[in-house]
Amino acid sequence: MTMCGTCYCVPSVLLCLLFGVLPRVCSETLSLNGKWSLSNSNGSVSLPAEVPGCVHSALQKQGYIQDPYFRFNDVSYRWIAFDNWNYTTTFTVSTQLRSKQKVLLVFDGVDTVASIWLNGIGVGETDNMFQRYAFSVRDVLKDGGNVLKVSFLSPVLYASDQRRAHSAYRVPPDCPPDVQHGECHVNFIRKAQSSFSWDWGPSFPTMGMWRGVRLEAFDVLQLVLLSSVPLYSVSSSQWRVHVELHVDALQTTNGTISLSIPELESEQIIQMQFLRGRTKKSFDLHINTSSEVKLWWPNGHGEQPSYLLTVGGLQDGFTILNTETKVYFRTVELVQEPVVGSPGLSFYFRINGKPIFLKGSNWIPAHSFQDRVTPDVLRNLLQSAVDANMNALRVWGGGVYEQDLFYSLCDEMGIMVWQDFMFACAMYPTDEDFLQTVREEVLHQVQRLKSHSSIIIWSGNNENEAALATNWFDIPEAEKPTYLTDYVKLYVDNIRGIVQEEDQSRQFLVSSPTNGFESEQEGFVAKNPYDAHYGDTHFYTYTEDCLDWRTFPRTRFASEYGYQSWPSFSTLQPVSIEEDWSYNSPFFEHRQHHDSGNQQMLLQASLHFNLPNAADPHRHFTDTLYITQVMQAQCVKAQTEFYRRSRSEILEGKGGTMGALYWQLNDVWQAPSWSSIEFGGKWKMLHYFAQNFFSALLPVSFEDEGMLFIYAVSDLSHDLKLSAVVSAYDWSALDPVCTRRSDSLLIPGGSAAAIFKQRVDPLLAGCGRCSRLTCLLAFHLEDSSGQRGPTNHHFLSSPKDAQGLQRPNITASVQEDKSLLTVTLHSSAVAPFVWLDVGNIPGRFSSNGFLMLSANTTVSFNAWRPTSAAELSKALTITSLADVY
Repeated sequence: MTMCGTCYCVPSVLLCLLFGVLPRVCSETLSLNGKWSLSNSNGSVSLPAEVPGCVHSALQKQGYIQDPYFRFNDVSYRWIAFDNWNYTTTFTVSTQLRSKQKVLLVFDGVDTVASIWLNGIGVGETDNMFQRYAFSVRDVLKDGGNVLKVSFLSPVLYASDQRRAHSAYRVPPDCPPDVQHGECHVNFIRKAQSSFSWDWGPSFPTMGMWRGVRLEAFDVLQLVLLSSVPLYSVSSSQWRVHVELHVDALQTTNGTISLSIPELESEQIIQMQFLRGRTKKSFDLHINTSSEVKLWWPNGHGEQPSYLLTVGGLQDGFTILNTETKVYFRTVELVQEPVVGSPGLSFYFRINGKPIFLKGSNWIPAHSFQDRVTPDVLRNLLQSAVDANMNALRVWGGGVYEQDLFYSLCDEMGIMVWQDFMFACAMYPTDEDFLQTVREEVLHQVQRLKSHSSIIIWSGNNENEAALATNWFDIPEAEKPTYLTDYVKLYVDNIRGIVQEEDQSRQFLVSSPTNGFESEQEGFVAKNPYDAHYGDTHFYTYTEDCLDWRTFPRTRFASEYGYQSWPSFSTLQPVSIEEDWSYNSPFFEHRQHHDSGNQQMLLQASLHFNLPNAADPHRHFTDTLYITQVMQAQCVKAQTEFYRRSRSEILEGKGGTMGALYWQLNDVWQAPSWSSIEFGGKWKMLHYFAQNFFSALLPVSFEDEGMLFIYAVSDLSHDLKLSAVVSAYDWSALDPVCTRRSDSLLIPGGSAAAIFKQRVDPLLAGCGRCSRLTCLLAFHLEDSSGQRGPTNHHFLSSPKDAQGLQRPNITASVQEDKSLLTVTLHSSAVAPFVWLDVGNIPGRFSSNGFLMLSANTTVSFNAWRPTSAAELSKALTITSLADVY
């Protein structure tokens, strides 16, 4: 016998019988990842390729194409997605593996439509990027070299064929808007919907194996999947962990299963029987009531302790199962209840019985080519979210169900996940073949992901209820019942049914935005899914003044909102050439996938800022990039602060806002978008602003009919006695003209309340030499120990009308003390939106884009690769608002 981990591998059934033991006690796995060969349909292109990977990545790596993100290559390389491609590898298997009773060829992710051939024999087909596929191949394997071939069909032509085959009626939309340079009929193929283009991303309909490939061999049984979901009984005040084992058994197997969390002194042993075939067994491990269970909390509300659950299986004294997994204990409720003083319903999340305001953003795919989304990329983006005081991300329904590491990191970091299913901005067919592949997709993804405490809600789609209700696709009135029937069939009868059967620990929303329970009462498609009295809302406007709080809906929960900006020059430079560096260049028009987006940015900026007017073309270009980021940061700040201060108020039946998830966190390429983090990880000004506007304790200002209000917003668990300190500054001086302090007020934890209220004109008159044009306000909160939370500002007029604003002539010195890099700035005047840029040196500053009200300010720089003070100093550029006029 040979030793295999903690169990014995018996080389043959004959030996098993001779020794009187069972013919299987462990499985073997052979990875088929690594080097493959790749060729197109007619063999004119042949090259090495990596698995996991995709055709585009392989072509670039071998020099057949340039960087697909360079200039106009998204259009130049359309031909790739119109061809068929073949991946081939040759491998050998050991005698021991071949002797197993069952051998499976497992694909964790195939993108998308492919046929699988092993030694010239067809063993299976795939049509869904989001499924796991397993094909039985024991009898097809042979001694020596085994040839595995995966033949991919063009996803664009496949989608078009599927559309033509659906002849009964149209399933809109047919194609994306022309400005996106995309492909048509993506709603007829189960792959990332954004891969055919989106208003923030390119069209790269990928093909390849985007997850691992392997052989799995076993004799008696194999553990396919383990899930563990903690559940709390209010009646008994006891935790239990609901454990599911998905097992593939070759024969009926009897034995014992042991479940154990040693740290909680909890163990359970169960007699069990696994029937032949693929089965699911469910067990409950009841947690010892004398053990103190430490709860998982969202970021900013507590720690994220985990416990190790071990699962063992014995049959006649032999180990047949031995695995372990992390368990996080927490409860989650989506509360939709009547609201005092309102005709609608609340919409908020309770974690461990505590109402939590969700602060965060929306997540899109981090790259068009998923093989480029490395662990480092994920960690950097998620850590950036945490460092900006976020506690939630919405995984948007037009991308992909993220890799396991994404959710594990969210568990560890305390990031709550709103998980969409991958349907977005479209109607979908409901023929049986389509429904069947969707059912398999949903079942696989829910079973794969439900163990993650970070996931707090399942949502069926992105904006499809709204699309139907407001008739995005110009469906004739007489035909609407057909589409309503299809909508309910897909999301309610199929997807919701599977989710509710598989996961009793979370709720399911049919869409986002939605009116929740109210939408259900209206047949799952509400007359107005944007009704601020219910559910969640998506809200965008680009022509109205974003600094006027009256622009925004006083919603229960804001799950999408935002404004575009361009990324920095250092992000654009590698994918462009000098002739592209103009705001009106063909490259800039091509890269903008939102209709009139470039003009909308400048229009919004011009409401409050003078547009750049430098004579030097390159300076004018970089100044324009800067002003779009200033505008975006201010707009999203204003909207987010409005939502945060609305948490404790119901005005005209609206309010009680308990979530602000702006669109969007990350970018898929180097282009204008709504993101706060540029492609590559560089923080935009917006993300630096988010550090402050998502602070646990925040002062927020606004004016209403000449009255200045300052609210104290608290996400803390405890009450604080706070006062507001307000200082007026002359634009032309660095010392405050006057300072006013409010009386102290007890601010309950988890609330927002007005702490300062005064008419602006008397306030300025009392300062002696201030007017709306000559002064601005800075303010913060204090308790008996000093300042609490960040300092905020209030512009009394548009900065373009400010009198006395002057170039601050900021100088900088960079110091290095051990591993700490600091930048000390000296300014001669008040400087709004001070922006430090170090080009392509990766990293981030402790603060950036700030209002400089003192002569000297020091910030630190966290470098993501080794650098020096000299390198940083050489690369550093400093821009403030007055510098671009």
